[in-house]
Amino acid sequence: MSISGLHITLFAWLAQGLVGRLWRRSPYLCLRWPAPHAALLGGGLLAAGYALFSGWGVPAQRTVLMLACAALLRLAGRRWPWPLTWLLVCAVVVWVDPWALLQAGFWLSFIAVGILFASNTIAAHADAERARGIFYAIRGFLHEQGLMTLALMPLTLLLFGQVSLVGALANVLAIPWVTFVVTPLALLGLLAPPLWQAAAWCLGPLLLWLEWLAAWPGAVLSLPAAPLWAGLLAVLGGLCLALQWPLRVLGLPLLWPALCWQPPAPAWGEFSLLAADVGQGNAVLVRTAGHSLLYDSGPRYGPHSDAGARVLVPLLQAQGLRLDRLLLSHSDSDHTGGAQALLQAQPQAQLLGADAPGRAADQPCEAGQRWQWEGVAFELLHPLPLTPTAAPVRPNARSCVLRITSAQGVAALLVGDIERREERALLARAAPLAAQWLLVPHHGSQTSSSAEFIAAVAPRWALVQAGYRNRFGHPAAPVLARYQAAGVELVASPACGAALWSSAQPQQLDCERDSHARYWQHR
Repeated sequence: MSISGLHITLFAWLAQGLVGRLWRRSPYLCLRWPAPHAALLGGGLLAAGYALFSGWGVPAQRTVLMLACAALLRLAGRRWPWPLTWLLVCAVVVWVDPWALLQAGFWLSFIAVGILFASNTIAAHADAERARGIFYAIRGFLHEQGLMTLALMPLTLLLFGQVSLVGALANVLAIPWVTFVVTPLALLGLLAPPLWQAAAWCLGPLLLWLEWLAAWPGAVLSLPAAPLWAGLLAVLGGLCLALQWPLRVLGLPLLWPALCWQPPAPAWGEFSLLAADVGQGNAVLVRTAGHSLLYDSGPRYGPHSDAGARVLVPLLQAQGLRLDRLLLSHSDSDHTGGAQALLQAQPQAQLLGADAPGRAADQPCEAGQRWQWEGVAFELLHPLPLTPTAAPVRPNARSCVLRITSAQGVAALLVGDIERREERALLARAAPLAAQWLLVPHHGSQTSSSAEFIAAVAPRWALVQAGYRNRFGHPAAPVLARYQAAGVELVASPACGAALWSSAQPQQLDCERDSHARYWQHR
């Protein structure tokens, strides 16, 4: 729940009323300065003091600046049209805090206010509706809420890649309850601390209501991340929907590109690999023309954080992908840490290889398993089936080795955490190891990547997925030297970020840190 500067604004409104009432009690003060001006200045100063007392957060600072600009214009006797006032406040906020342009709250707040002014809802309808009675006031509030929901939907899609379909219904109760019950009790708690407990009690039923709505099927609509041009057109379409006829008819055509956008998929017979930047762990997204597979799910960062929830689930949502298979190479936590979050978000995905937390694998990995998707061949080269008399081995030794081959014969090899012993076993069986793209075994550990194995694969690209300055020292210097001696171009995720490679262009590998560098990242 975001209320931004609502409590600051409400405090300013109450303080203005109190200062004005006290000022009018003194004829001397009223002769010296008009009571409305004193109330306006006093309310603004008290609101600034309260914002400072409450922690002086970024939303509070922004709200105080907005109130100050509006108050100064009124004190100076300026009656500017609303677009000029709106632009002035925006300019002042950006002048004081240029980083506000990178905050979603800045755009949501200012565009919401602009929409209300542009639609003429407040000026033309609100006062008239309230004057006609409570029924018309409620109708006016519902009209404003529906308008805001519709107009801001494209902006929330652009900023977050999703939009709540139950948000309008939630706000029908949440906005008046928080504004007129919870927030006043919280403010009055400064004078009578027991009222803070009353505010908490009043918040409890609201949270139950919101949780019940959030549990509805389809409560949130997630769409693939559209390019910037389509997102900006959609925002403009949302603004058009808030205006009067005939401009409103332009809204839906402008929304259409963002609502229907689908990221381009590989051609038939081709595949692409996206090695996500998950830190010390493996996670490689494989796409064909009509299917997707995720090889490993990255690490668990802590008790309440993992690569699945923080990186991979948003990645799949942004790409608009429905995962067909999740292949966990082995049971180490840096390969299975994000599996639970992934399977909760994509329960239809078939689980191969190791078990995931809370779910057993549908099928283990065994050498010889094969399948095809749109002309692309998938083959498991390791491990061999277990025998009843087999001795226990480390999880690394049971890593699933997957070879992917396009219709034109371009191949990629994903090997998990196999070590020299498993590399020798693959060489002894004459397994088809040759590939143009290689996921470096065991994150570049000294226990893997023997010279013979590198020579058998002979990759054009070798990618190390490892954490920045990880405690294991991956990739090890001797391993780097062996790849360099073999003429292999080695790329590490700490310097590359997410790495994208396609079988259609095997000589090219794109690093996210190069193609979408932040302006503060310079060479």
